[in-house]
Amino acid sequence: MSGTLVIRGLHAVRGDKPVLRGLDLEVEPGEVVALMGVSGAGKSTVLRAVAALEPFTAGLIEVGGFRLAPGPVPRESRLRELRRKVGMVFQSHALFPHLTALENVTLAPVHVLGWPAATARQAAMELLESLGVGPRAGAYPRELSGGEAQRVAIARALAPDPAVLLMDEPTSALDPARRGALGESLRKLARGGRGLLVATHDVDFALAHTDRVLVLHEGRMAEYGTSSMVLTQPSEPATRELLAHERRE
Repeated sequence: MSGTLVIRGLHAVRGDKPVLRGLDLEVEPGEVVALMGVSGAGKSTVLRAVAALEPFTAGLIEVGGFRLAPGPVPRESRLRELRRKVGMVFQSHALFPHLTALENVTLAPVHVLGWPAATARQAAMELLESLGVGPRAGAYPRELSGGEAQRVAIARALAPDPAVLLMDEPTSALDPARRGALGESLRKLARGGRGLLVATHDVDFALAHTDRVLVLHEGRMAEYGTSSMVLTQPSEPATRELLAHERRE
């Protein structure tokens, strides 16, 4: 597990509307980077492009030597190396409702990576235990609380031992105590050598638990720097607008 996420000159469109307009970003192993911006700024598009879930029209994305090029998303058979390097936790968790927590976590290692079932189960249980949901391994998603479902989703994303973890609005359904616990979990993952890219609108969370912040505005980088500098001493109008908007919410 090693690798830097490199994004250079990233452009993307949705229909005929530009969504990303030349984004540059690096996420190093061991750091947590927040991707921030008002709704529609392009945060989720960045994550989905890195995870090869959406195409992009220009630029490059590289993770630990694996490079994605502009154009249609490659066939899944050509993305196995990327699936080992990048994990994604969706805002809605996206757990398979007919599978238990344990089965959700073992699915990709067995069916995508070809692990023996016993090996996958052992690794999955270790992940679930490390995230505090080991006793819920036999529960179905409908039986899990929001916080439990999120931790199962994190375990599923971590099962292939990816170098980079992507998270889309991870605090949206959490109370303050669970947000703090999540932040501590992310710092622990970063200390283990992963790079984390977190799309979030949660200013307090980003300030407390991330190293750097990139503010997106209309698909472009508006401001970039340490979390404390960007979020307490913003220099750009787009950042000040974002902070004012979140304080009103």
